[in-house]
Amino acid sequence: MYTVLICDDDKDIVSALEIYLTSEGYRTVSAYNGEEAIAAVRTENIDLILMDVMMPRLDGIRATAKLREEGNIPIILLTAKSEDTDKVLGLNIGADDYITKPFNPIEVLARVKSQLRRYTTLGGKAAVETEDGTLRNGAIVMDDEAKAVTVDGEPVSLTPIEYNILRLLMKNLGRVYSTAQIYEQVWNDPALGSENTVAVHIRHLREKIEIDPANPRYLKVVWGLGYKMEKMS
Repeated sequence: MYTVLICDDDKDIVSALEIYLTSEGYRTVSAYNGEEAIAAVRTENIDLILMDVMMPRLDGIRATAKLREEGNIPIILLTAKSEDTDKVLGLNIGADDYITKPFNPIEVLARVKSQLRRYTTLGGKAAVETEDGTLRNGAIVMDDEAKAVTVDGEPVSLTPIEYNILRLLMKNLGRVYSTAQIYEQVWNDPALGSENTVAVHIRHLREKIEIDPANPRYLKVVWGLGYKMEKMS
């Protein structure tokens, strides 16, 4: 049974989400500000977080940033704001997805299932596979069974979305994927207005795997077309 942490200062929203999630077989834990969410993650075995952005004491953005320092639990932001800048800010600090209020509970359930599926079942056959089953491209090594990535032997902490993007590109070295193709394959949703979302995750991924993110060796942009993973010896 998966445990979902619901964090929102609106108790009616928390209660509604609890009803929908428990009816689908999820266990829920409730929090009403960012501080309570962080405390819950440290004491409970949380599999996914639904995090409101605007909250007292510690807002969802700062709470997400702190949680990302400690682990890679999938985080879906719940925001009343519809501007792209707010969505990009949330993604940039480590959130995996966002839902704009007012939201349809059925959509929330679909997003929760999708994130948990990506987080727990990221398997697949790799194009660059070593004898021990890991993926290797240059200094990047991906152990798909352990869901672990190292660069030059140093562990790199990736969010589930970042991991899936890297895995997609490492499985298909040299192939160019448009932002729409990346979004549809990684998020498993129609790519409507997806360019900013993908670009933020690509930038964040570069910051973690590239020595010089401004001049990437691995994760290349093909102007007007999309992104590819350069094949390295």
